[in-house]
Amino acid sequence: MSHQHHHAGEGDGHHHGHQRDLQRKFRFAVLLTGLVFLVELIGGILSNSLALLSDAAHVFSDALSLILSWLAIYLSTRPATNSRTYGYHRTEVFAAFVNGASLLALSVWIFYEAVQRFMAPEPVKSREMLIVAIIGFAGNMLIVWLFHGEGHRNLNVRSAVLHVIGDALASVGVIVGGVIIYWTGWFIVDSLLSGVIGVIILVGAWRVTKESTYILLESSPDHADADKVAQRIGRIDAVKDVHDIHIWSLCSNYYALSAHVLLEENTPKSSHELLQQINTELQIQFGIFHTTIQIEHVGCPHEGNLLCNAPHH
Repeated sequence: MSHQHHHAGEGDGHHHGHQRDLQRKFRFAVLLTGLVFLVELIGGILSNSLALLSDAAHVFSDALSLILSWLAIYLSTRPATNSRTYGYHRTEVFAAFVNGASLLALSVWIFYEAVQRFMAPEPVKSREMLIVAIIGFAGNMLIVWLFHGEGHRNLNVRSAVLHVIGDALASVGVIVGGVIIYWTGWFIVDSLLSGVIGVIILVGAWRVTKESTYILLESSPDHADADKVAQRIGRIDAVKDVHDIHIWSLCSNYYALSAHVLLEENTPKSSHELLQQINTELQIQFGIFHTTIQIEHVGCPHEGNLLCNAPHH
């Protein structure tokens, strides 16, 4: 049998250049978000608007989210070490998990305050509320535009952008609420808006927390579970069996695989040729570039067992 390892390292220069560009974007976004937070906090206090204060709290979480994500982007560029053999890729997932958990806690606080304000509505200065909300919306949309397209490739960036998108939607609600209060004097709208903001935050937080938890628990990506991958490898000529397979995500866009592949007897192709074919299939079909595949020519005790159910000690 032969034990072979494959890691695609093409495009590393482009990758690091992109990481530096991301860091510059995060630096600008953190400064802008901090400014928006101060404006909304002061505006919420002066206007006595719970919706605006809720939005300010969301913006504050945006700032923390962006700082964590910025730190994760930086750490992910650091090389592997003897104690961290995969480097720091997983830090971006941890940052996404912290972001999601913080949003869940924030939504609970907003719901509580919204109920209190609903039971006892307080006067709100709608004009100040409206002006500050427009400023907040403009700042958030600028950040969303800045990160356009980045979230599709990176869970960490997507978690940060979700914060900002949710806040932009919340700002729209506050703007509408400010108009309604200005023309009708229905101060109860302020508490209702806070509840809506809480729901927006909760939905985004749940998605990010769920996805990051799956990765932290070494789950395989949705598009590449063990059955799908084994079936694809099994279609290659000369492959008799695939077993002891492991598939996991190091981060949101970096997948790894290890497996035993048993070959048919007297196959005309060499192990090296078949290994290249397997890796090509994994790259094209599943986006898996980091593989450790053990090629076998005779059966092993795990043959026929797709997964390795090792006992926990």
